[in-house]
Amino acid sequence: MTLTTEKNGTKLTVHLSGELNTLTASELSARLDAEMGGVRALTLDFKECDFVSSAGLRLLLSTFKRLKAINGSMKLTNVGENFLDVLKNTGLDTVFEVYD
Repeated sequence: MTLTTEKNGTKLTVHLSGELNTLTASELSARLDAEMGGVRALTLDFKECDFVSSAGLRLLLSTFKRLKAINGSMKLTNVGENFLDVLKNTGLDTVFEVYD
């Protein structure tokens, strides 16, 4: 997985490329831990991400809860059809702000 980030004040955008799976979820988690200081709005761009595993979903949910605790927000953008189906089947499409 390749991660690129853009931080602008309290806003952080992370562009994901590759797969968000059991191995790479820890990489994303570490990157978020390093860059989330002062962040209140997180956007995760899945345009180049072609797979999200259950470990990736758990990380997204824990990150969402972390932001919600500080009245922050998290958006998922460029979500592909397969990932959107997973979000709908798990009910997470009603939890996250999702944009395709």
